[in-house]
Amino acid sequence: MKKIYHLSTCDTCKRILKELAPESQYILQDIKKEAITTEQLEAMHALTGSYEALFSKRARLYKERDLKNQELTEIDYKNLILEHYTFLKRPVILVEDQIFVGNTAKTVVAAKQAMG
Repeated sequence: MKKIYHLSTCDTCKRILKELAPESQYILQDIKKEAITTEQLEAMHALTGSYEALFSKRARLYKERDLKNQELTEIDYKNLILEHYTFLKRPVILVEDQIFVGNTAKTVVAAKQAMG
């Protein structure tokens, strides 16, 4: 599968998408307009092995809910991501059986190489 989960209102996601310039076979899913399904999240989890790896601790709601002072389990991370799109670390780039999560320079370079 070739897919990119992103947020169209996020300047960082816009910059990364412009840099990656995904070909037409890539499906772009704006997670604010089209919510992530349980099946999609489980497919991401199968590649990362962790819901925490997919979770954004920089989300505004993370701070507002004081989640850093709670002991969150993998199920908590999963449920929070499904509850609100802001909890998904963005972008998530799927290139066949590889996954690239987040916006670090290293991750973007690796995704770009995998995309060919």
